[in-house]
Amino acid sequence: MDALIYTAMSGAERALRAQQVHANNLANLDTSGFQADMELATSQTVTGFGYDARHLNKLQANGVSAREGTAKPTGRDLDVALQGGGYLTVQYGASEAYTRAGQLQLAEDGALTVNGRPVMGEGGPIVLPPYRKLEIASDGSISIQPAGEEAMQVVDKLKLVKPEAKDVVKNEAGLIVSRRGDTLESDDSVRVHGGFVEGSNVGAVEEMVATMTLNRDFEIQMKLFHAADSMADSGNRLIRD
Repeated sequence: MDALIYTAMSGAERALRAQQVHANNLANLDTSGFQADMELATSQTVTGFGYDARHLNKLQANGVSAREGTAKPTGRDLDVALQGGGYLTVQYGASEAYTRAGQLQLAEDGALTVNGRPVMGEGGPIVLPPYRKLEIASDGSISIQPAGEEAMQVVDKLKLVKPEAKDVVKNEAGLIVSRRGDTLESDDSVRVHGGFVEGSNVGAVEEMVATMTLNRDFEIQMKLFHAADSMADSGNRLIRD
């Protein structure tokens, strides 16, 4: 019965923690560029002499869904949506992080930012000179029309990366980073759609179904726990008698 109790309680704990993952996904249903977290449960044996028959459940909520969100037109020059896989690059401390949130902002000093973080170009953070008109091409090139001039001039290019989904994870700020902790190389295959913003890739129906399934899993684990407790109690009574 001891082994069954380990299994039941471990399964119940996994269900509770997995619910937190899906609840966070639902909370970000309307967050631009948000990518759903994915949870993976694996079995592990309990260490120690005599515990070979006992197993615990280990939850890993460090996967990221690579599915695209729906791109919505905004008509705003500084809004971009990425087509296919790929990420924009932003400065994060002394290193880099990555995001699909494409609502770029222009600071007073001309710096491009996303949620307050500098957007990275080919040579570092992008800072734009004063301009009358701005265009962002499909390859991420940023062109401006300086004041008093007619021709458009390319001034920088967004650093776009395209890692494999298995090679990235979210950090404490909710940004995408490399699992190895290194910076990613630019990928010219990533395409940019100017004047659009990508929404969250969270599927509300999928998350609700997953939550209901986890609720049922938790109830089953609790029934198993009570059954194991009842059988253990019956066994103790037989020994006493």
